[in-house]
Amino acid sequence: MAIKFQYNKTSLQQLEKQLKVRVRTLPIIKNKESALRMEVKRCKEEAAELEERLETQISSYEHMHALWNEFNASLVRVKDVHLGVRKIAGVRVPLLDEVEFDIRPFSLFCSPKWYADGIHLLKKLAQTAIEREFALAKLDLLEHARKKTTQKVNLFEKVQIPGYQDALRKIKRFMEDEENLSKSSQKILKSIQEKRKEAEE
Repeated sequence: MAIKFQYNKTSLQQLEKQLKVRVRTLPIIKNKESALRMEVKRCKEEAAELEERLETQISSYEHMHALWNEFNASLVRVKDVHLGVRKIAGVRVPLLDEVEFDIRPFSLFCSPKWYADGIHLLKKLAQTAIEREFALAKLDLLEHARKKTTQKVNLFEKVQIPGYQDALRKIKRFMEDEENLSKSSQKILKSIQEKRKEAEE
């Protein structure tokens, strides 16, 4: 990215101001990036743990496979999922507050006595599955934010700050050269005038 500038004091001041802003902002963005990196790591571990817990729960109920064929799965359904929002390093992520279930009435006399346990097991499975989905959604948001922040850090560190420093160096050299030329031309002019005076006298 080429930084546009002119060889004058106004441009020099504007570039210095832009450079100061970026130099001051860079540590803040780096801190945000490291916070997001840690949060992404934590979130990955949480998602993996929930995945493992879900697999364990499913495999522990597989021995009751024959019973599940008799169970009416429409008795349990997710009624509502209550969400919260939390800011992590400036990124808004959804939080799972509560999962509300709707249990349809069933006859305790006509249904097998293990139906109540079956409902409880289904609720646990659904809760874990929903928690895992939220952890994955949170992970996606945080990962996206971390990538954007890393890009910004790299842009500032590797492109913009060196670019502004280079532009400032060029302007300063140009202005110094201009000043030196001006002084030299003044000296030459002065010496020519002195020679003329001497010649006239």
